Amino acid sequence: MEEKIVVVPWQKLHNFMKQVLMAMQVPAEDAQICSDVLIAADIAGIESHGINRLKIYVDRIKESTQSAITNWKVVQDQQSATVIDGGNGMGHVVAYHAMQMAIEKAKKYGCGISVVRNSTHFGIAGYYSNMAVLQNQIGITVTNARPSIAPTFGVEPMLGTNPISFAIPSDLPYPFSLDMATSIIQRGKIEVCDKLGKPTPEGLVIDQKGEYVTDSKAILQGLVQDTMALLPLGGMGESTSGYKGYGLATMVEILSAALSNASYLKNTSGVKDGQNVPLGLGHFFMAIDIAHFIDIGLCRSIVGNIMRGLQNSRKEPGQTKIYVAGEKEYLARLDRTANGIPINASNQKMIHQLQRDLKIADQLL
Repeated sequence: MEEKIVVVPWQKLHNFMKQVLMAMQVPAEDAQICSDVLIAADIAGIESHGINRLKIYVDRIKESTQSAITNWKVVQDQQSATVIDGGNGMGHVVAYHAMQMAIEKAKKYGCGISVVRNSTHFGIAGYYSNMAVLQNQIGITVTNARPSIAPTFGVEPMLGTNPISFAIPSDLPYPFSLDMATSIIQRGKIEVCDKLGKPTPEGLVIDQKGEYVTDSKAILQGLVQDTMALLPLGGMGESTSGYKGYGLATMVEILSAALSNASYLKNTSGVKDGQNVPLGLGHFFMAIDIAHFIDIGLCRSIVGNIMRGLQNSRKEPGQTKIYVAGEKEYLARLDRTANGIPINASNQKMIHQLQRDLKIADQLL
């Protein structure tokens, strides 16, 4: 039986998410930031990090492992460097302000870096990197996350999916914008597979015996119970260079924790002595002002030439298109801003539940 998909205008979905967060006592200005980040994911076709994540934030606020009020504060500020405490509030809010501060410092010093501790999930990392692009800057964002990746030759989830995001302006209608996990698959995509009743593809997750697992629901439970782990980019062992993904995930863990004194490895699990506790995540944001190095127009043309060169290179037999990072998201934005956001059956059910539970007057579906 084919799943019924409902398509809604992005503005209505954005407003619904904002109303839900405000109903959970998130201040209107902060709810706007959070909703901006979430809708950016849905519009770009990154369905694991948009409306799909909303109830997770609601549940964490309800259980008091995440605060609706983001009392972030600057704890150290020196020239191009800022250290911020996120107060275990809405990760999107402190991340937005942290990157904004890095951007302003980059305008003055050429480079600005903000690091954050005591934070929570902040949505797609690429949102913040692209904030810098809008100011003719390079944006780099990394964050640690709940343990899910096993180290090479290991089976225990130790590192988060630990995304890396890099964005730079080009002379094309879209920037070069890379936003990737350092695991082969993200936890969020497994959550989507579970909601759709689909298995996780083989070769991405292992159990305690080092054997592949595909049952999406069992994987999500196993990640929490420490009995299953995601594989790093490159896969199992060293034969396909899994150690490279492992190394990148560790690099992100270090950048996220070592400069900010944030939690790391198992201390980001959100569980202590059998009780749910704040994640205490760390983030790293860097903005680089291009004009401090080269004319912005020349930089854009160089980046564009590199992108076009890759797109126009010889194609694999049977393939008609070579993409560069940020291109598919650009095409998705063109389509979804004009035609709306598809909502799967599982998220429709979740939306109806939130409408009932929080008494949201404006019905989305």
